[in-house]
Amino acid sequence: MTRKPKNNAAKAKAQAADPELDRRKTSILGTVVYEYIATGEPVGSATLTQKYNLGISPATVRAELASLDEEGYLEQPHTSAGRVPSDRGYRYYVDRLMLPETLTPEERDRIRAEVRRATHQLDSVVDHASHVLSTLTRSIAFAIAPRLSSQVYRHIELIRIGDHAVHVVLVTDLGLAAQCTLETTTPVNADALLRASNNFNEHLQGSRLADISIEALERLADAAPLPGDLLRGISTIVAEHADADVERRLFAGGAHNLLDQQEFRDLRKLRAILDLLEEQQTLYQLLHTSLQSAGARVSIGRELPSIDMSECSVVTIPYRVGDRNAGAVGILGPRRMQYARLIALINCMADSLNELFHGEASAANG
Repeated sequence: MTRKPKNNAAKAKAQAADPELDRRKTSILGTVVYEYIATGEPVGSATLTQKYNLGISPATVRAELASLDEEGYLEQPHTSAGRVPSDRGYRYYVDRLMLPETLTPEERDRIRAEVRRATHQLDSVVDHASHVLSTLTRSIAFAIAPRLSSQVYRHIELIRIGDHAVHVVLVTDLGLAAQCTLETTTPVNADALLRASNNFNEHLQGSRLADISIEALERLADAAPLPGDLLRGISTIVAEHADADVERRLFAGGAHNLLDQQEFRDLRKLRAILDLLEEQQTLYQLLHTSLQSAGARVSIGRELPSIDMSECSVVTIPYRVGDRNAGAVGILGPRRMQYARLIALINCMADSLNELFHGEASAANG
């Protein structure tokens, strides 16, 4: 039988401010969070006194557990069970008690290598990054690519692959932005495609994608004519990637990892999270908000925008292109997550993306 929270008014009042706990409460709260993250089992006074040298009597431990419960840092899921951290307890732990974790050089090198293994098409890099992160964290990982309208035109390649087919490759200062094959109703000539490519590159290099209009492409095509349907296809590619109002695609991986988490053995909870993945807007908004942050941001339980995420925590971090935050990655898992390790992993992923995009920009500007 689940026990109803006691003295809700007192707990709400306590949570309005978050004062520093005394040393004894701090030690007990940190130990409860550590033990619960490790085992997934509610923590009682017997466990604390038998496994940890707290230097206080079992009766004192029980009294402090009751006090932390009353103040809203712990919860008692069942009348006969031990206690588990509340949102407030996790928040206090993350903000004040958690020790940072350092990845090994081998782990950092693996993440960098995995990021660079992806093709240099932006969507592929970010998609691959989310899957690598989900594998390393055993959680859901999600990410958004940099907004393409902020990028600068580097060059375009028009490659004849058949009498009526042209492969178009658009490259920006961050590397490969888009590529696709377009069909034409009239035959295409390789020399004409090369002249048109050179003409576009001569006049457009250094322009922001958002500033390249269809009319500008049509004027340039007067000097190096192209079939009308091919020119319209190229215009569409540039326009699609230059529309600042277009919401960036969200990439996510690792949904199957939820099956290994005891918090999601309830199929209703699992379905709710899967629905959020399909809906995407909530996760997108979390990443968009993190663009305003300087580093990793942790959101716990009811701090998250959806009631369906009340059993979850989310860690997000932006990555940079040049001197600005341009995209973001995130991890979604149970509140009982290994916060220090996940923050270390997501920091390393952001650093790796920063290095990759900085390298692409430097190569383009060199």
